[in-house]
Amino acid sequence: MDQNKLESAVFGAGCFWCVEAIFLKVQGVKSVVSGYSGGSLEDANYKAVCSGSTGHAEVCKVSFDPKENSFQDLLRVFFETHDPTTLNRQGADIGTQYRSAIFYVNEEQKKISEKFIESLKERKVFSNPIVTTIEPLNDFYKAEDYHQNYYELNKNQPYCQIVIKKKINHFLNS
Repeated sequence: MDQNKLESAVFGAGCFWCVEAIFLKVQGVKSVVSGYSGGSLEDANYKAVCSGSTGHAEVCKVSFDPKENSFQDLLRVFFETHDPTTLNRQGADIGTQYRSAIFYVNEEQKKISEKFIESLKERKVFSNPIVTTIEPLNDFYKAEDYHQNYYELNKNQPYCQIVIKKKINHFLNS
């Protein structure tokens, strides 16, 4: 695979462990890196981001082959696998670092995201208002190594069994 032909998308949908585990199951996705985006500091780390004081969101940078999956296809996965109607929260994870956000890498992604959300609203896919933000990708800080490929390396950990496995099973069976 020619790495130059891959595109990137950056999504925040709650805990990045969940987001990473789901996107690694999507055809055409070549890699997923957990990290932080959208904050005010020039660097980010887990402790600082979890304090809620940096403005960063837990995100995943998804590298994908646009010949196998389009950005719009990834948006579909994004919206099907988290609740975009809860402000700064996904399940028991609460705070701005868990916000629903699309960090666009170019104007085309911004336009596609806006149209996609508008279509969801018109079709009344969700009973509550969508609170997902569409933000420019100004920064991306890779999370610490122990956050990478977390689910695959920690399948027996309680959070993985109770939360992540359930999300993966729902995604694979929908």
